[in-house]
Amino acid sequence: MSDAIKHECGIALIRLLKPLEYYKKKYGTAFYGVNKMYLMMEKQHNRGQDGAGFASIKLNTKPGERYISRVRSTAQQPIQDIFGQINERINKEFEAHPEYNDDVSLQKKHIPYIGEVLLGHVRYGTFGKNSVESVHPFLRQNNWMHRNLIMAGNFNMTNVKELFQNLIQLGQHPKEYTDTITIMEKIGHFLDDAVSKIYRDLKKEGYNKQEASPLIAERLKVGKILKRAAKNWDGGYAMAGLIGHGDAFVLRDPAGIRPCYYYSDDEVVVIASERPVIQTVFNVDFEDVKELDPGHAIITKKSGEYSIKKILEPLERKACSFERIYFSRGSDAEIYQERKMLGKLLMPKVMEAIQGDLKNSVFSYIPNTAETSFFGMIETAESELNKKKTSTILDGQRNISAADVTDILSERIRVEKIAIKDVKLRTFITEDSSRDDLVAHVYDITYGVIKPDDNLVIIDDSIVRGTTLKKSILKMLDRLKPKRIVVVSSAPQIRYPDCYGIDMARLEDLIAFRAALALLKDTDKYHIVKDVYTKCKAQENLADKEVQNFVKEIYDPFTDDEISLKISELLSDETIKAEVKILFQPVENLHKACPDNLGDWYFTGNYPTNGGNRVVNRAFINFFEGNKERAY
Repeated sequence: MSDAIKHECGIALIRLLKPLEYYKKKYGTAFYGVNKMYLMMEKQHNRGQDGAGFASIKLNTKPGERYISRVRSTAQQPIQDIFGQINERINKEFEAHPEYNDDVSLQKKHIPYIGEVLLGHVRYGTFGKNSVESVHPFLRQNNWMHRNLIMAGNFNMTNVKELFQNLIQLGQHPKEYTDTITIMEKIGHFLDDAVSKIYRDLKKEGYNKQEASPLIAERLKVGKILKRAAKNWDGGYAMAGLIGHGDAFVLRDPAGIRPCYYYSDDEVVVIASERPVIQTVFNVDFEDVKELDPGHAIITKKSGEYSIKKILEPLERKACSFERIYFSRGSDAEIYQERKMLGKLLMPKVMEAIQGDLKNSVFSYIPNTAETSFFGMIETAESELNKKKTSTILDGQRNISAADVTDILSERIRVEKIAIKDVKLRTFITEDSSRDDLVAHVYDITYGVIKPDDNLVIIDDSIVRGTTLKKSILKMLDRLKPKRIVVVSSAPQIRYPDCYGIDMARLEDLIAFRAALALLKDTDKYHIVKDVYTKCKAQENLADKEVQNFVKEIYDPFTDDEISLKISELLSDETIKAEVKILFQPVENLHKACPDNLGDWYFTGNYPTNGGNRVVNRAFINFFEGNKERAY
């Protein structure tokens, strides 16, 4: 992606189903779970590099023994940092107490982080401070084991204000106005309530507090707690939680916006944001890893029993298509084929842009995440070339010479590695002119492979703001002196903000929105902007289910091709000598390539939850009023 987006988070949960001695005997270490968690988090580092956190719970500890451990980091390599801290602590304990080496019971009693229930999180800081206090997992502490709650998630809520007010109405005093704290406190409230009710029942049955404690763990119905807590949530989420005595859960939103996969056998129950992470770390087949259904939770009890329960009524499935295009690792068998198909489906538009001239066209990709779509595009280009070869040979009939046939068959699609990212730009120079000069040199280019009459075709996975294209990539490519630069996005035009986890909150940052505004000015239709603002303001006090997305009217007067042409104009300037064409994937092709992930609200404005329409209207009001605040 030519513009960096801070986006998803990744979750990983491991529940060991055997005593730690079992893993020591079979795998040589009681730290089997910790080691697996390290691998799972590293395999998901693509989902978050601003921070990482780890928490564990030890089962069946005695009073006075530490049973919860947590470590978080915002270091430059946060996953390495937290497991470095864990390793250092473990090694110190072993050095000080050699007797721990062969005694798992002593390891569990005295060494932190070892445990049967483990939760990991990798984070991109999309909102608020990127301090360690903002890094998951979050911990809600209590002296009652059953009231301790550890939370981590991949999520964004559109109705934080409403949920915050709900907590106040319940008599709480939340310490922060964030969706993470709000969600944790909401679950915590109903957890406290459930524990209190179970204790009252046990007291009536004649149990004292000490006798009641283990029975509370048995009787606690986590599914019921989640149903009560999540009733009014509006957003996309995969929410993971651990309860102090050892119960654990992961809940997925009713539209299936955020991804969640799980695997179980007689040794573990494991949950992660991505399927290939589980496949690789636990060496299991594709078919063995299941997708958690929307609106459902996977719940493991302290006893080790696990179940899948419907918590919320599922909505129409709108799994995020951006996951498939960009966020998730391309090693997933389905995602790999989908990304190739995205490239294949773009080829007719590319052929039109280069006027069918494959002989004088060079194909490449930026950045590395676009490589798989590039493979698909090249496969289709080769198919087109083979058709052309066949036609040329057949048209020649008997008059064609062997040399001519050899010459025709020797023609190949010209594929080159054009751009290599050299450094991650450091913004230590704040003056705009100096910064722009630095940006222009983020990539190195390959000289000597482009001829003056060549088309240069570059595929990108998506174009969001267009900033890096304008300030760096197009200027860099133009130095190769091609006749035409064709930049192809495997994603459609991003026209609307996302409010479910991706950091695309401001309309005016989106190049498609700026292009539509420019077209409205060009065609004397800019009055539509004021009309849309008036309609959005009129809906401010309506219930979410009554709100419409009027921002669509900004784009309605124009075709996709007209907006693409205007984007091409906005991203190139008089310093660029080559003709510049920016092409986008049609939405209908996206759905062909990713038929099971139809969440497309950032492209179409069709939000899967009621809160989405309110967010997009709020974003437009902010734009119109010059308000830099976040829309959600």
